[in-house]
Amino acid sequence: MKELIQRLSNDYHSDVVAKRRHLHAHPELSFQEVLTGRFVSEQLTAMGVDHRHGMAGNGVVALIKGKNPRKKVVALRGDMDALPILEANQVPYRSQNDGIMHACGHDVHTSSLLGTVRILHELRDQFEGTVKCIFQPGEEKLPGGASIMIKEGVLENPKPSSIFGQHVHPPLRAGVVGFKAGQYMASADEIYVTVKGRGGHGAMPQECVDPVAITAQIIVTLQQIVSRNADPGIPTVLTFGKINTVGGATNIIPNEVKLEGTFRTMNEKWRMEAHKRMKKVAESLAKTMGGACEFHILKGYPVLHNHEQLTTRAKQWAVEYLGANQVVDLPMRMTAEDFAYFTQAMPGCFYRLGTGNPERGITSPIHTNTFDIDEAALETGMGLMAWMALKELDA
Repeated sequence: MKELIQRLSNDYHSDVVAKRRHLHAHPELSFQEVLTGRFVSEQLTAMGVDHRHGMAGNGVVALIKGKNPRKKVVALRGDMDALPILEANQVPYRSQNDGIMHACGHDVHTSSLLGTVRILHELRDQFEGTVKCIFQPGEEKLPGGASIMIKEGVLENPKPSSIFGQHVHPPLRAGVVGFKAGQYMASADEIYVTVKGRGGHGAMPQECVDPVAITAQIIVTLQQIVSRNADPGIPTVLTFGKINTVGGATNIIPNEVKLEGTFRTMNEKWRMEAHKRMKKVAESLAKTMGGACEFHILKGYPVLHNHEQLTTRAKQWAVEYLGANQVVDLPMRMTAEDFAYFTQAMPGCFYRLGTGNPERGITSPIHTNTFDIDEAALETGMGLMAWMALKELDA
């Protein structure tokens, strides 16, 4: 079976490259993937694969039924949305939608999963069980398409026993994949703060309540919550990336300051405790200094936990499929992914697909305007996912 999947992956490679380039040239933002969802549906129809179009807006769910389809169900997920980035690459498949770009590789995830579907559909008479393939919208924007699809029943009728997802990773060469069992990616919450004071002339601060000074104290003090209250064994990050005054100038103290940031951690209990501590400290500090503070936390994606046994199995299957030299262990990451919602619902494995090629200058990180891939990675992506799905059905 391994050799057959490898041969089919090679046979279908040029077709999947064409699909990836089409998607890359026509990116759509989160929850606006109308043409992308339609394209996926059209491809599945052409293959003769049963599917449903329209979950969470533009999502698509396909079922590949083998012999005895009720025996076991395994799910595979690929996301479809792009980012608000103006592409700098001068390639034939450059984005045709100015200011929108597949800079996170979701075009790779979608096209690779289409290749996996084609492989599994061709082999459907040679395996038992069902593979549910989820083409998900809105990974890049809260509340995350995964959470919406779950609420709409994507994990029911039939109910999978486990789920796999992959993500491009430029630091790894094309043909290499990486795994990390257990805690892998952080929770991610957005912080929005409005500090209110009383503005006036910058030369007469005694007549004002300076929200800039209050904000500066809040930033420094909140960082101490991370350094002094978090267990040193729990990775935690608090970053403020945006500060704006409402009014103000070199000689004018404004009435308000708006502050935005992100809070990330690897522990859900500490996450909730930190939310309460940050809000209490910020509001109390502003009041003590004569002002006021509106502190709002937009709860984002949870901690992504890769099921230990499933991920250990998947890593071994990758070694069988690719060879030991092509499979590596990954460190923990403080980035976030809405695939975490799937891992809360069932055993899940989220792994990395190498896409880099330093000799060809393909090294740009994701979320940059020069991101691109070595398209040899598509052959690895579609084949390995098909292989792991069939191995898990037999596990």
